[in-house]
Amino acid sequence: MLDITEIRKDFPFFDKYTLAYLDNSATTQRPRQVIEAEADYYYYHNSNPFRGLYELSIDATERYEEARRKTVAFIHASSEKEIIFTRNASESLNLVAYSLSELCLHEGDEIITTVVEHHSNMLPWTHAAARHGATVKFLECEEDGSFSIEKYKSLLTNRTKIVAMTAMSNIFGRLIDVRQFADLAHETGAYFVADGAQSVPHSKTDVQAMGVDFLAFSGHKLLAPMGIGVLYGRQALLEQMPPFLTGGEMIEYVSLDSVTYADLPHKFEAGTVNAGAAVGLGAAIDYLTGIGLDQIEAREQMLTEMAFDGLKKIPHVQVLGSNQAKDHHGILTFKIDGVHPHDIAAIIADADVAVRAGHHCAEPLHQFIGIPSTTRASLMFYNTEEEVQRFLDIVKDIRPMMGYQE
Repeated sequence: MLDITEIRKDFPFFDKYTLAYLDNSATTQRPRQVIEAEADYYYYHNSNPFRGLYELSIDATERYEEARRKTVAFIHASSEKEIIFTRNASESLNLVAYSLSELCLHEGDEIITTVVEHHSNMLPWTHAAARHGATVKFLECEEDGSFSIEKYKSLLTNRTKIVAMTAMSNIFGRLIDVRQFADLAHETGAYFVADGAQSVPHSKTDVQAMGVDFLAFSGHKLLAPMGIGVLYGRQALLEQMPPFLTGGEMIEYVSLDSVTYADLPHKFEAGTVNAGAAVGLGAAIDYLTGIGLDQIEAREQMLTEMAFDGLKKIPHVQVLGSNQAKDHHGILTFKIDGVHPHDIAAIIADADVAVRAGHHCAEPLHQFIGIPSTTRASLMFYNTEEEVQRFLDIVKDIRPMMGYQE
């Protein structure tokens, strides 16, 4: 069992605040090991990677590339050439949507995505389709947040070129077994893109076992600094795809009338890189693997069950998605009859608990289920049972506070 009292000592946030921070799907807190790694880079190792032959620049380059090697191991990629550093998952998905569509999308072709997607894995594909005269088809979810394989098969045609799907919904918290969807996409000749922004921080990730062609995720959702993201892509595809951004460092040769692009991964990392945040990402990966993803997942499941069971006992509270706690993986999105989600979040905030209200960048899903907005509590392994109970106690009192007689 994890010693959460000791683990929380690693997080300066908890030294200052009594806030029960249950907004981890939006961003996580950072351990001092990550903060200090990034600070150390800027204190003692700051130079522009790749740009100099002097020792300081060589050192900066090595620290940046070491973060890439740690990322390769963390998600079980095949090569450092398959790891592209970006600003966040949104940029990663925009990169693959732009460059992959340039490679394979033509008028009359089709893209499949789902109604549950975060806007970051929906808008890049609708834009790509509009540019190329293609069509986007949306796979609907079941009431419990799952997807029907039969419905999915009915959308696949010989015109399907790209399938883009979340590995874990930021509303339902349901972990999707993307392998079966990826295999079916490949049978039709389509490429498969997975959004791992919510899944990667909370469960072991093996891109080869998943069978995906691309996977995107953000550092700031897994204890790393803001401003660093990852795109994994199969090397053979990345080599064929045109660059997303052009400029410094992503070239091998430039003249007034021709250009030769750099080898992977640098072809997709134009300009000065965010080396300090990459070092922080490497430290976050070290921290998570040091604790153990299995232990992290087990603790978060325990907290999820506690919160889920507590919410289910409160009258007039509806948790979206599955009726089983095991399907929620730290994310509990709910509504309270007669109370606006922003009022819910404000009342909870007054009790020193942080949750999120709105459509959570998944507005089409809210339209699909007929609920304009919701409140979301999202858990991380460093949360405590006391924080979960504080959350439940205030939720129980919200309707009476609003004048409802139970």
